[in-house]
Amino acid sequence: MGDVSDKKAALLWCEHADGLSAEESEARRVAALGKPGLGEHRRLEIIIEESYEFKSTVDRLIKKTNLALVVGTHSWREQFVEAVTVGSGDDDDDDGGGGEERMPSCCDYIMHFLTVFWKVLFACVPPTEYWNGWACFVVSISVIGVLTAVIGDLASHFGCTVGLKDSVNAVVFVALGTSVPDTFASKVAAVQDQYADASIGNVTGSNAVNVFLGIGIAWSIAAIYWWTKDEPFRVQAGTLAFSVTLFTIFAFISVAVLMLRRRPSIGGELGGPRRQKLLTCALFVLLWLIYILFSGLEAYCHIPGF
Repeated sequence: MGDVSDKKAALLWCEHADGLSAEESEARRVAALGKPGLGEHRRLEIIIEESYEFKSTVDRLIKKTNLALVVGTHSWREQFVEAVTVGSGDDDDDDGGGGEERMPSCCDYIMHFLTVFWKVLFACVPPTEYWNGWACFVVSISVIGVLTAVIGDLASHFGCTVGLKDSVNAVVFVALGTSVPDTFASKVAAVQDQYADASIGNVTGSNAVNVFLGIGIAWSIAAIYWWTKDEPFRVQAGTLAFSVTLFTIFAFISVAVLMLRRRPSIGGELGGPRRQKLLTCALFVLLWLIYILFSGLEAYCHIPGF
């Protein structure tokens, strides 16, 4: 308190001190001196500065929150700029980085130069703003179909060059090349979605499309063609019966594992404790390797088929 506040307190005590005893007057005076009052500096200037560390954290949270809402870009320019810009890896690694923006590493530059052609190619797909997203959907599906056809043709030529049978080449290289995009799509869905429905549904839906549309449309066109020629349409079974039976057995095993993982001790079809995750991953990879091994042995007549 300054001298001005002391004088005001003393005057207040003098105005109300009549008729009080000495002790009451002293107590009143002490109480008056303890009241708050303005000092010499009667103005206070407050400057609020932004924390860059906190801002970086908030920006990442907003980006992740809007990721499920904003599913596309607004202009072709934005797509091409993003395609030719070197990123700093996945945003999931930034959570433990202390809020600082991580610079691209050597691995990021290598992966960028290896994939820049595909980034620029798919940057040509129209943004989702055009025709309510239908332009993006039609063009992207068309490009994916063309690339799938190219991958299948290259795999067929590779199998012919190295002397692989078509059945072995189909279950190894063609299936692997056409399923890698589905694998990455399921991984992204598993990371972004709260539940496992999107990732597992993507895998089962992809297989359904491959079987019902891939085989159904091709065989329907062939059947109609040979019907116009007044000739029956024949397809040699080959190793199809053995491969389908083996695939069905492994599919039942996989579904049983997913149902077993629903137990409370594990927590769900995906994720869970590290030990259970590694065991499930190892089992599924082992089933795939066994399927390829037995299909190849049956195709080359090392084991009897059906």
